[in-house]
Amino acid sequence: MAKKKQVKTNAIRMVEQKKIAYTEYEYEWDETHLSATEVASQLRESDSPIFKTLVAVGNVTGPIVAVIPGDNELDLKKLAKVSGNKKVEMLHLKDLEKTTGYIRGGCSPIGMKKQFPTFIEETAQNYPEIIISAGKRGLQIELAPKDIAELTHATFADIQVEKEKI
Repeated sequence: MAKKKQVKTNAIRMVEQKKIAYTEYEYEWDETHLSATEVASQLRESDSPIFKTLVAVGNVTGPIVAVIPGDNELDLKKLAKVSGNKKVEMLHLKDLEKTTGYIRGGCSPIGMKKQFPTFIEETAQNYPEIIISAGKRGLQIELAPKDIAELTHATFADIQVEKEKI
């Protein structure tokens, strides 16, 4: 029987093009369980933390990409400050696909339609590898935070809500 051919996402194509080592994970998903904590419960093969990709809009820069730990919240004030904006708000979900080329639950910081200012939570640097979306629901990719930063021209910054404030 022929093996089902895996369709490569933009994110995976970019990683392979740069010859960056990565591990791919597939998992079962459904519309009601798209959160990073749900994904984590499916990916037991890895000890690497799962980070989620969020897209915001700044009053000066327009779209901004934030990559933070899956169980944390984005601090919009911190993101505004590091990105050179006075005000930042989350991108409306209805605009996500036309802006990034990705849908909710499958948004990767790598391989978006355009290169947007990207900020990765600085704590990502504490891990040899982290897991992010590979660009479609049910598919994650594990790679070094420095490689993600290189591919997206990202800056590491403190952009999450402090744990005691959550």
